[in-house]
Amino acid sequence: MQTSILTVTIFLPCCLALPVPPATDLEGWDFVKDYFHRFFLSKKESPVLTQEKQTQFLQQFHLNRTGLLDEQMHTMLHQPRCGVPAGSNSSISTGRSKWNKYTLTYRIINYPDAMKPLTVRDIIYNAVSMWSNVTPLTFKQVQSEDADIKISFWKWAHGDGWPFDGPDGVLGHAFLPNSGNPGVVHFDKDEHWSPSNRGYNLFLVATHEIGHSLGLQHSGDQSSIMYPTYWYHNPGTFHLSADDIQRIQKLYGKRCRSETP
Repeated sequence: MQTSILTVTIFLPCCLALPVPPATDLEGWDFVKDYFHRFFLSKKESPVLTQEKQTQFLQQFHLNRTGLLDEQMHTMLHQPRCGVPAGSNSSISTGRSKWNKYTLTYRIINYPDAMKPLTVRDIIYNAVSMWSNVTPLTFKQVQSEDADIKISFWKWAHGDGWPFDGPDGVLGHAFLPNSGNPGVVHFDKDEHWSPSNRGYNLFLVATHEIGHSLGLQHSGDQSSIMYPTYWYHNPGTFHLSADDIQRIQKLYGKRCRSETP
């Protein structure tokens, strides 16, 4: 595959002229610009690209200032991922965000087509347990509409301004505790969800999205479950990274040894 040079010029306000890549690279070039606007700007139509946003993009994908868009970077940018953008939009606030209590309820509103409800319930329980095992948080599943964390599966546009895109794109998104939709967790119902390595492992994605619902932003550490792109890990041996534990404990503190998950 012919490579193209992704210079930081593409991150300048769109009123400035952009360098023209080779004709064969136009599709990839446009994809990168669209990706940046979609996941690193508050609004796609905004032309203001701050130095902070540029740095976030470069650091998150370990891209240096030369900006070489090679096959490895092409693969990274096409990897299925979480739909939560870096920074803020109309529904998400930046800065420290956390619940002001330590007992949280969650409700599973609906289920993916190819998984039994009992399997999904077990998976979500295991996902919330990853966070309660290292903090004083406790979680309780309820049926009431006023649950703190509300989990559901939707296709395409579903009323929150973040439409899904069909299979193999954005897998899910969630809202921080201090947002307009606190604790809301959505998964793309068009994905092939599973408890294994077939399709997309629901436990891994749920652990990530629940992390957002507890107040965590994306991490630049590729070993973190809060890294924005999806990578499969064996759920049976999975554990939170040091980065995950440090950041969630910064919000809620450590679990005392006398406490049981």
